[in-house]
Amino acid sequence: MSKPQNSTVKVRRFSKAFVWAHAVNAISFFALYITALPMYTEFFDWLYPVLGGPEGARLLHRIFAVTFVLPTFIWVIFDFKGFKLWLKELVTWKKRDLQFFTEFVKELFGFNFKHVRQTFFNAGEKINSIIQIFTAILIIGSGVPMWFSEYFPKAVVQWGYLLHNVGFGLAIAVIVGHIYLSVVHKNSRPGYSGVVTGEVPAWWAKEHYADWYDEEVKKGNFPKLDDPTHTKKKKKKKGA
Repeated sequence: MSKPQNSTVKVRRFSKAFVWAHAVNAISFFALYITALPMYTEFFDWLYPVLGGPEGARLLHRIFAVTFVLPTFIWVIFDFKGFKLWLKELVTWKKRDLQFFTEFVKELFGFNFKHVRQTFFNAGEKINSIIQIFTAILIIGSGVPMWFSEYFPKAVVQWGYLLHNVGFGLAIAVIVGHIYLSVVHKNSRPGYSGVVTGEVPAWWAKEHYADWYDEEVKKGNFPKLDDPTHTKKKKKKKGA
């Protein structure tokens, strides 16, 4: 589907609660990563003066460790419906989800591809969410014995350090790909506004999440973009 003339039309994809939760998650993760670098290797000791020394870095790391667990609560409390939809999508897999990956590889490397009809979350986003859940559990679960080491056996604390590093390593790899696809890649970049304002271009939403978009059209929530009357109404409103 090519970009239509009424490309300025926006539709709401994410709630404000999701936008805030996503922002808190992103800020917390990168703050945790930065504050951990000088504690991980001497190569980043130059960060200590910026972070208030070793004690300051540890304090900041623990503060952001707390904020790192907040996004889920923000989403659940203020948009439980959206949270339930996300969980439902994660456990719902159909043939079209497998077909998605074949076309996604073509799209990723610049070959001709076709859009496979998807629901609210496409198969790639589902995989991304599952891996992020796994790494979050790994990071938080290993971080607890590291923080409260006096309450855990020495072996558990030592395993905690290892698993903490593994969790962050996997998370960084996933996030690099996530940023590339959401900010850099030309086909998915238009949807980046979804995590900033909650809204995305209607033409892009229809193109990438056809089943979800059509369902919202039936409910009367979204405009039917290929309906000539919609374009006429928009022009009339603009000239009024």
